[in-house]
Amino acid sequence: MTFQDELEKLRRSIHREPEIGLDLPRTQEKVLAALDGLPLEVTTGEKLTSVTAVLRGGRSEGKSVLLRADMDALPIQERVPVDYRSAVDGAMHACGHDLHTAMLVGAARLLSERRDQLTGDVVFMFQPGEEGHEGAKLMIDEGVLDASGSRVVAAYGMHVFSAIVPSGWFVTKPGPILAAADTFNVTVRGRGGHGSTPHRALDPVQVGCEIVSQLQTYTTRAFDVFDPVVITVGQFHAGTADNVIPDEAYFQATIRAFSAETRAKVKEGVVRLATGIAEAHGLRAECTFGIGYPVTVNDAAEAAFAEEVVPEIVGADRYLTMPRPATGSEDFSFVLDEVPGAFLVLGAHAKGADPATCATNHSPETEFDDSVMADGSRVLAALAERRLLRV
Repeated sequence: MTFQDELEKLRRSIHREPEIGLDLPRTQEKVLAALDGLPLEVTTGEKLTSVTAVLRGGRSEGKSVLLRADMDALPIQERVPVDYRSAVDGAMHACGHDLHTAMLVGAARLLSERRDQLTGDVVFMFQPGEEGHEGAKLMIDEGVLDASGSRVVAAYGMHVFSAIVPSGWFVTKPGPILAAADTFNVTVRGRGGHGSTPHRALDPVQVGCEIVSQLQTYTTRAFDVFDPVVITVGQFHAGTADNVIPDEAYFQATIRAFSAETRAKVKEGVVRLATGIAEAHGLRAECTFGIGYPVTVNDAAEAAFAEEVVPEIVGADRYLTMPRPATGSEDFSFVLDEVPGAFLVLGAHAKGADPATCATNHSPETEFDDSVMADGSRVLAALAERRLLRV
């Protein structure tokens, strides 16, 4: 069985049994089995089913580099007609974390084979709970950045895209590469009444709709187009009947920003806007936030280093400097807030598909090209091995 075949077998096994959140016992078991026999010091998490593995380099001077993969799936019903499709109702690896896990196992195998030549140690971070559960933060709290005995000097992560980026291409950039993501919750409280006499009530539906509309104007007038904000309202709930004005209306939005300063400014601004509009109509708006992931910021030197390494492994024709950050978010941002590093994207759209039109990550029709995994493992291994040479 070839190296690529081994990665494909592992990835598809994980894909068939997706698990969501911080508790991934079957996935953890598969990772531990795949690492068995390698010269690794393996530990598991206390508050989550993580796996941390340390490879001691034969020429190590005590310095270490971290490589990370996330392992959790999404609450999505798969609609891809493949023979390894999810066997778990309502769960699917629609974001490619199964590929990430297999690629990091592959990197562990490659580096284990070159253990005697390694000039430092490598920490392999297999993380549950990326999809909204702050698994990276929990692993940091449990000591993953110091797992080798000292703080890692650099950290690298990689994410497959099922669209946009051509399959087999690697992209990254210095500075912000992914957005911060927070949740904005608004309850507009009014006074209910009969739909035929709205003047005798205080209608929270109309006021809620006005707030939603003005949020879009706010983002275009209060922020520099080169440091943008995205606000999308994904939920709006109100009322029980066509002729009943309810007492309250509720909506929830996601807010994306690319700098800490703008992230703070938009949070203050949307509260001022929502409460002001409600008060202007004689109603009250109650606002709360769900604090999400920070901006994912690549260290400039580490991004430049990745830009050197990737073309040497896969060829210059398969590396592209990312022209602008993406509006998705990642909890690898917590790692990059602690240590310098870089996050890379690997195109992995389905064979024969057009990356401009095929299903994106998080779609029930998301499909990935397994053939990119061997190169993904090689790039991860090369980043660790060559970065240790520069310590």
